[in-house]
Amino acid sequence: MAEEPLKSFLDPQVAARLMRLPLQARRPMAGTMSGQHKSPHRGSSVEFAEYRKYATGDDIRRLDWRVLARSDRYYMKEYEAETNLRCHVILDCSGSMKFGENKSGHESKLDYGRRLAATLAYLSMQQGDAVGFHAVGAEVVKEIPAKRNPAHLRNIFELMNELQPQGPTGLVAGLHELAEKIRQRALVIVISDFFCPLSPLKEALQHLEFKKHDLAVFQVLNRAEIDFSFDRPIRFQDLESHFHLVTEPGTIRDRYLNAFNEHNEGLRHECAQFKADYRRVVTDESYEESLAEFLLDRGGGH
Repeated sequence: MAEEPLKSFLDPQVAARLMRLPLQARRPMAGTMSGQHKSPHRGSSVEFAEYRKYATGDDIRRLDWRVLARSDRYYMKEYEAETNLRCHVILDCSGSMKFGENKSGHESKLDYGRRLAATLAYLSMQQGDAVGFHAVGAEVVKEIPAKRNPAHLRNIFELMNELQPQGPTGLVAGLHELAEKIRQRALVIVISDFFCPLSPLKEALQHLEFKKHDLAVFQVLNRAEIDFSFDRPIRFQDLESHFHLVTEPGTIRDRYLNAFNEHNEGLRHECAQFKADYRRVVTDESYEESLAEFLLDRGGGH
């Protein structure tokens, strides 16, 4: 039997355009190689951090001779150490991420999420950082630990290709599990529709923040979920259970939109509370523009 061809979730032209924008961490990272991201440790890179008083045994090459000449006091220059980044991409593959599949001109939320994940993994790898990938359904279904080898990307893309959206969401439990597994400070990017209760999700975000990870959140939605523009009797099927409802959309539209918008505003609030970089993306919009804005905002604040 012929092997199923590998789907391409990475557009080389999009990746080439985005390569001009580095993927920056907003928090100090701890790593084992020299790189472009801030470290929590002082070092000897080119970016000056602060002065401190001279102590016996200090390297006099770092003595500030100009300060000594002006004040007759001995002060040492300290610099920000720079380090490599570990980027962990977490993709929700629960049943609700199937929404939009086979719709004319649009892709499922999972396919859109795969494009985001593949492009971010590629950009991170190209700038010399380590990348890990985690697929979360009812549990952490599959994962690939963070590595820096460019050939590692194919393993990530192959896993993405295998994913099937199914089952209830296990995102909250998965985030708790990964918060403990990811030992060193990392950029953790979560791609999901976040259709889960906010209270336990808040605890999962707090767990990641407590571990000092730099957290970015991409909420992937379909336009129909946002506008609820159905105009005739329809059967709604819960993609994560056997529940279904046949109804006239007009009778439930206001209640649905109120609950939907309240949930999303709550998610935005919780992300802000725990310093998570929140982004809402819609499957009929350009993922390239969303990523460009994400990268620019991070680079501009660094």
